[in-house]
This record gives sequence, structure tokens and C-alpha cells, in this order.
Amino acid sequence: MSKSDIKKIWSKIKSLFVKKGPNRSFYIYAAIITAIAVLYICFFSTDSLLRWIGAKRELRHLDEQVLYYIRENDNLDKKIERLSTERDTLEEFARENFLFAAPGEDVYVVEEKK
Repeated sequence: MSKSDIKKIWSKIKSLFVKKGPNRSFYIYAAIITAIAVLYICFFSTDSLLRWIGAKRELRHLDEQVLYYIRENDNLDKKIERLSTERDTLEEFARENFLFAAPGEDVYVVEEKK
């Protein structure tokens, strides 16, 4: 569409509302009803534009969470695999997380200040 086509369409629409004619009141009534319908659809209906935007934002947030948990699950699977195959890693994990010690060793717990 060229600029001249848009100007022609706009002048035709403008002439419907400016010129006095037999159908002028009908066009004004139709424009008002159309504007009310568009506003209702965009803001007040159950499938409104605002709810659609909110649902899209929530869906994006949930997709990010799914990706985060997939990565977290992969990391945990790798850790389980490492713990089940490497004895040194298992021993280190038990010492750090459960305070296990070999016989004759002392365990000292140092707590960090918050």
C-alpha cells in the first residue's frame, strides 16, 4: 500500500463522518459499537488481551524453570554417576556432607558467620 492509497482510504472514511448524508448516523453508530466491541475483547472478556499477555509471560517463566530443572537433573545424574563409580569421590562426599571419619580421625566443624 502506497502513501496515496492510505490517504484516499482515510479521506473516504473521514467523508463518512464529516459530510451530512442519509447514512451518517448509521456510520457513527457502527463506529461506536465497533470501538466498544474492540475494547471489550481487549480488556474485559475472559480471553482478553491482558490475560493473554499475562499467560504468555507466565509460560515463558515456566519454560525457564523447566530448563533450569532439566540442567539441575543432568548435573545430579552426573554426580550420582561419579559417586557410584569413583571410591575417592564417594569418600570425599561422605566426609563433607555427613561428617564421616576414618577410625582414629577427629572431625572439626567450622560454621560460617552469617
